[in-house]
Amino acid sequence: MIKTEKVLHLKSSRGRKVRVVREHYLREHVPCYSSLCQAQCANAEGKVLSGEVTHYVMPDAGVARDFMEILEFREIQGIVFTQTACQAVQHSRGRRQYNRLRSLLKDPRHHCILFANEFQEYSYCPREKGEPQDKWQTRCVYHAAVWYHDHLAGLKPVVMITEDQTAVAEYSSLNCGVYVLCTQEYLQTFWPELQAALELYCSIAQSLQEKGSEGTEREYTEHLPAEVLEAGIKSGRYIQGTLNVNKHRAQHEAFVRFEGSSNKSSELNSDVLVCGGKNRNRAVHGDMVAVELLPKGEWRGRTTALTEGQGEEKGDETQSQPMATGRVVGILQRNWRDYVVTFPPKEETQSQSRNSQRILATPWDQRIPKIRISTQQADKLQDHRVIVRLDSWDSTSLYPNGHSVRVLGRAGELETEVQTILIENCIHVPPFSEAQLGEMPVSSPESPWSVDPAEVITRRDLRQTHLVFSVDPRGCEDVDDTLSIRSLPPGPRGERLELGVHIADVTHFVKEGSLTDLEARARATTYYLADRRYDMLPAVLSADLCSLLGGVDRYAMSVMWDLDAQTLAVNKVWYGRTLIQSSYQLYYELAQALLNGEEAEVPELAQLPPGERDAKLAQLTQALETLTHVARQLRAQRDKGGALELEGVEVRAQLDEDRNITALVPRQPLEVHETVAECMIYANHWVARKIQESFPQQALLRHHPPPRQEFFNQLQDSARARGFTIDTRSNKALADSLDRAVDPRDPLVNRLLRVMATMAMSNALYFSTGACPVDQYYHYGLALDRYTHFTSPIRRYADMIVHRLLTAAIAMEKGAGPAKALASNKELEEVAQQINNKNRAAQHAQKVSTELFQCLYFRDKDPETDERCVADAVIYTIRANGMLVFIPQYGLKGAVYLKNREGQVVSERQDGGCDWQTGSLQRYLDHITTTTAAGTSTFNLFQHITVRISVQPSRCHSDTIRLEVVSNRPHQAPETQVQTSQPQGARGRSQLVQEVVRQAEEASQQAEEKRGRASKLSTEEREFRQSKCPNLYSLLEEVRELALLDLAACGAGGGGLGAAAQACATSA
Repeated sequence: MIKTEKVLHLKSSRGRKVRVVREHYLREHVPCYSSLCQAQCANAEGKVLSGEVTHYVMPDAGVARDFMEILEFREIQGIVFTQTACQAVQHSRGRRQYNRLRSLLKDPRHHCILFANEFQEYSYCPREKGEPQDKWQTRCVYHAAVWYHDHLAGLKPVVMITEDQTAVAEYSSLNCGVYVLCTQEYLQTFWPELQAALELYCSIAQSLQEKGSEGTEREYTEHLPAEVLEAGIKSGRYIQGTLNVNKHRAQHEAFVRFEGSSNKSSELNSDVLVCGGKNRNRAVHGDMVAVELLPKGEWRGRTTALTEGQGEEKGDETQSQPMATGRVVGILQRNWRDYVVTFPPKEETQSQSRNSQRILATPWDQRIPKIRISTQQADKLQDHRVIVRLDSWDSTSLYPNGHSVRVLGRAGELETEVQTILIENCIHVPPFSEAQLGEMPVSSPESPWSVDPAEVITRRDLRQTHLVFSVDPRGCEDVDDTLSIRSLPPGPRGERLELGVHIADVTHFVKEGSLTDLEARARATTYYLADRRYDMLPAVLSADLCSLLGGVDRYAMSVMWDLDAQTLAVNKVWYGRTLIQSSYQLYYELAQALLNGEEAEVPELAQLPPGERDAKLAQLTQALETLTHVARQLRAQRDKGGALELEGVEVRAQLDEDRNITALVPRQPLEVHETVAECMIYANHWVARKIQESFPQQALLRHHPPPRQEFFNQLQDSARARGFTIDTRSNKALADSLDRAVDPRDPLVNRLLRVMATMAMSNALYFSTGACPVDQYYHYGLALDRYTHFTSPIRRYADMIVHRLLTAAIAMEKGAGPAKALASNKELEEVAQQINNKNRAAQHAQKVSTELFQCLYFRDKDPETDERCVADAVIYTIRANGMLVFIPQYGLKGAVYLKNREGQVVSERQDGGCDWQTGSLQRYLDHITTTTAAGTSTFNLFQHITVRISVQPSRCHSDTIRLEVVSNRPHQAPETQVQTSQPQGARGRSQLVQEVVRQAEEASQQAEEKRGRASKLSTEEREFRQSKCPNLYSLLEEVRELALLDLAACGAGGGGLGAAAQACATSA
C-alpha cells in the first residue's frame, strides 16, 4: 500500500472555492469485477461482468454526468463506471443524481460495475499542476481503460466514450485494443438497432448546447443557500414540506403540508397556501421546499368555487377563511420525474421563439408548468404525446428547460392515452426479460411440472385429510387463496372446529434477491386498468404454478386455527408450509346459490353418479354454511371494536368464452363476499401477530391512522342538513352513527354519507415495526391492533415479504435460524415506503383509466339527441357556484355549474326544465339558490336532478366529462330503457368498455388497411401490453372509491378536505 496526498478543489454551498487536501492510499490489488480476470481478483462480493459481451465500455466523467439516461438502457451491457466518473457525478450533479447512479450499480438487472481506479496503484493518475479538472478526469478514465484492458490480458476490447473531441484525437490511436469514441459514434457503431438511445442522445446534446441561451434578466428570486435553509427550519422561521399544486387552479394555488418542522406556532394547524407563480419560485409539484410565512395581513383563503374553465372568481365570495400563506424560499429536494407533454401547433411554435427549434410544450399533468424543449422535430410531432425530462430551471427563465426522451404516439389514440397514464404515474412495466423467465420452473404440455418428492417430506400434506376449496370471481385463473373448515374431535371445553386459510406459496418459486424478485419488488403490485392488467409476476407463476387451481397439487402457506365451535375462542394456531389439492373452484354466485339452497350445478360433480354427487354436494354445502357462520361471528367481534363499513362502487370484469372483457359491472353484494373477506382479514391479523412477536423491530405491518377531525366537516354538515348527527370521536362512534343515518325514502343518502366518510379517511400504509411506536400499529378501519397483508402474494410484493418473515418465524420457533439474514428495520422501512408509493400510483392509474374510458364512450355521442347522455344525478356537495353530483347509472361523478362566464345563472321553468338567465346565486349549508326575473330556483343536498353528459375535449390534457343540469327534477328513463333486464349500472359499464374497445380496434384496423397491409401487432405491443383480453383475478378489487372519490375535487378543487384531499384507505 502506498500513501499519497490528493488535492481537491471544491465549491461550498455558498459558491466559495475550497481547497481540500486528503490522504490517499494506493493498492496493487483492487477488484476488477470481470469474469475474464486472470489475476484472481477478489470479485466475489459484487456484480461481475460477463465475458460474453463483445466489448466493455467505459464512460468518462462528462458522459456519466450528462448522459446517464443513455447508460440506463438495459440493452447496453458491459459498462465499467470508474471511481473518477462517479465522483464527478456526485460533486457536480448532487445527491439525487449520485443516488441514481448508485442504484444503477447495485441493480443486478443492469450489466454494469464500479472500478475503483483511483485506489489502483497502476491506474491512478495524479493531477498535474495547472491541469484543468475535466482534462484530468478524462486522462484518469483513459488510463483506467488501458489498465483494465491489460489486466484482462487483452481478452476483451475496451471502448472509452467521451464528448471531448480533443481526447478522441489524442488517445484514439495510442493503444491497440483500447478505443476512444464520441458517444454518438459509439451508439451508431455498436448499437445501431437501439434507435431510442440515439434519439435520446441527440435530444440531450441539443439541450446542453442551447442551455444558458436565455436572457440575463432575473424572473425569480434566488433560492437561499442550503445551510441558511437548514438553520431556518431548525429555528422555526421556515417551514419544510412538499408542494402540492391544485390541478384546478394550477397557475394560482398550491399548498405545502408542513412536515419535519420545529415551528411551534399554534396557528399552523393546516397547510400553508402559496398563491401565484412568483411566490412558488420555480418549485414544481412534488418538490420538497422551504416556505417563509407572509405577514398576516397578506394571508388569503382557499378558493371554494368550482372551476373547470367556467366559474368566475370574484373577490372574497369564493374564498374560505384566511389561512397561513407563504412563499417558497428554497428547494430542499427536487422530485422531478418523466412527464408527458404535447407539442404545440406550428403557429404557436413560431410565435414562442425566434429559434424555431425551441418550443414550449404543454404537460399532460395540469399541475406542471410548460417546459422549454430544444428539438428538430417540432413540426413532425405536432399533436403528439412525448416523454420529457426536466434539466434545470434558472432564475432568469420563466419556464424550466428539458429534453425529449421518447415519442408515445398521436394524442387521442387509445394506446397513446393508456401509455400516458402509466408514465404519468411512474409505472414502468417492460416485458419480463429472458434472464427472469429463465429462473422460472419448466411447465409445458410436453414437460408438465410436478411436486418435488423432497417437498412432500418437509410439508404438511392436506390432500387426503382436508376439503379445500376456493371462492373467486367467475372465470378466475390466478387463485392465490383457498379455504377449509372441518370438525375436530371434542376437547375438554366442548366441540371444536378447524378453520384453514391456504395461500399460494409464491416465495418457494421466487427466491429473495433473484432477478424475478427484484422485478416484483420494483413493480410492487399488479396494475389493473379498465381494459388490461400488468402482472407483478410472470404468467407461468401467476396463472399456473402458484395458482391454487382445482384438481391439481399445489404448494401453499397455511394458517389453521383450532377453535371452540361455540365461542370461536382460539385453542391453538398452526402456521406452516403445506401441500394441498383444491377440490372445488367455486365462483361467488355459485357459492351463494348453494348457501341459499337453490339448484346449482357444481362443475366438479357433474360427471359423478347421482348418489355420490348428492353426498359430496351436501358435504360442500355444509362446509360453506359452517364457514359463513364462523365469518358472521368474526365480523361481529370486529364490529364491537368499531370496525367501519364504508361505501364505494366495486367493479368486476365480465369476460366472454374467449376471455375478452365484455363489460365492467358493479358487483352485486353477496354474503359470500363478506365471508371470504372476513377469513382473509382473520388470517392477515394472526400472521401480523406472529411476525411482530417474532421480530419486534423488523416486521412488515399495515396500519390505518385515524383521520384528522377537520376532514369530517363535510360529512357532519351534510348529515346535519338531513337531520342526522355523526359522531366522529372514534371509529366505533362513527360506525354506529352511520348505521343510524338511514333515510327510508332514499337509500342513496346513507350510501353517499358513507362515501363522504370514506373521503375523510387517511391512507392505510405499510411500515416496519421498528420505525413506528406500538400505539400506532392500530388499523382504524378494521379495528385491529395489528394487521398485515399475507393472502395475495401473486399480486402484492408486501405479501411476499410477509411470507418470508413468517417462514423465518417458524424456523426460529423450531430452533433454526433464517436461511438468509432478514432486512434491517431501515431497509424494510425503505421498501415499505416504495410499496406505498407504488400502491398509490396503481390506484390513481386505475381511476384515471376508468375516466378515460368514460370519456371515450361519450365522446362520439350527440348529447342533444342521444338518450344515453341524459341521466339521473344526486347532489352530494354544495359549492359556491355549483354542486358535485353522482350518477348511479354510470358510476360517474362531477361538477354541475349554476353560474357561467357571462354571469348568467340557471333558472328553472314551470315544467322543471332549466335555462340560462341573468341573475344572482346564493349558497347555503344544505342548498343553493338562483334568483332571476322568472323567480327563485333551489337545489337541495341529496336532491335528484336530471343532467346531460358530454365530453370537454382537450388537446394537451385528458378529456373530461362535462355535466349540465337539464331539469330540477329526477330523470324519467324511457320505457324501453326501464324494461331491460340488465341493471342500469351494469348496462352502462358494459356499453362503456365494450364499445370503446370496439371503436378503437376498428379505427386501428381501418388505419392499417389504408396503408395497404393487414392489421398486425408488433412484438413490443404484444409483449408490453401483455394482453387486451386478460384473465383477471379481481379486476379493480381495491377500488373502493373509484366512482365517487376524486382526490383533487375533495380538496384541491376548492376547499373542504385539504389541499391533497386525503386519499381514502378503505382497502385494508
